[in-house]
Amino acid sequence: MVGEVSPHITVMLEEAVEGLAIKPNGIYVDGTFGRGGHSRKILEKLGSKGRLIALDRDLAAVSSAASIQDARFQIVHRHFAALEEVLAELGISAVDGVLLDLGISSPQIDIGERGFSFRFDGPLDMRMDQSSGQTAAEFVAVATEQKLAEVIKAYGEERFAKQIARAIVASRTGGHAITTTRQLAKVVASAVPKIEPGQDPATRTFQALRIFLNQELEELSLVLPQCLRMLAPQGRLSVISFHSLEDRIVKQFVKGEQDRDDLPSNFPVLAKDLPQPRMMAIGKAQKPSAAEVKKNPRSRSAVLRVAERTKVSL
Repeated sequence: MVGEVSPHITVMLEEAVEGLAIKPNGIYVDGTFGRGGHSRKILEKLGSKGRLIALDRDLAAVSSAASIQDARFQIVHRHFAALEEVLAELGISAVDGVLLDLGISSPQIDIGERGFSFRFDGPLDMRMDQSSGQTAAEFVAVATEQKLAEVIKAYGEERFAKQIARAIVASRTGGHAITTTRQLAKVVASAVPKIEPGQDPATRTFQALRIFLNQELEELSLVLPQCLRMLAPQGRLSVISFHSLEDRIVKQFVKGEQDRDDLPSNFPVLAKDLPQPRMMAIGKAQKPSAAEVKKNPRSRSAVLRVAERTKVSL
């Protein structure tokens, strides 16, 4: 059940690390180690007194970090929403940059046992942290039709969410438990009346379940304010997102900190006394180059946003 694992190609490697404006002796956080592409590039740019803390909730990713033998580097098995907690445990009060690559890695997609992809038959798992949490199989076995429809619609932006939810419940009610990726893909395909060219009908449902089970959007919403609080003045935040739901959260957070409006409407105040930005966007959102997309088609939906913490006190 193991698929052919594609070599992991780090998306927007140069652009994301360049966005951090690395200070040789600075302290940086790679909140999503993955297979270490961004971490290795950051280490290349750090001086002898620099420091890099990497986080990942995927045990396989943490294990792969053992290949980096560098005194400046440390890996922690934790999700990035625990950023402040982890840094406090390490005695770090401020950092010079945080990088978040919100995509899933090629090994996660291509290893059937992980259950992320309908391309390979395997247990319907989908947990990024294999040591805890509910599997996708456990969720679809007990969730109500309404809950299933809500999740598939909200996190997958699937217009046939109700039909898919109904088909899942009908399958399990009929004595056909859905425990593998291929079983779920087949049920979804039977419920989708119109198939989009070039896209498997199960794509959005698998995306929705993965995001929901791993609380990806909630964790992103939790970590962004932590990044702001932990960044030193002129520290940088570099975030790569892979679908509109993630990118919208990042965009709105930065915009909210840049265009602050903390005062009641019609409150009399001089322009110089208005709340000042605590974070500023650096340039416009970036997309991968045509050459990168050709080399790595999985990068095509990536969006990179970079922001800088200002000198305004929090």
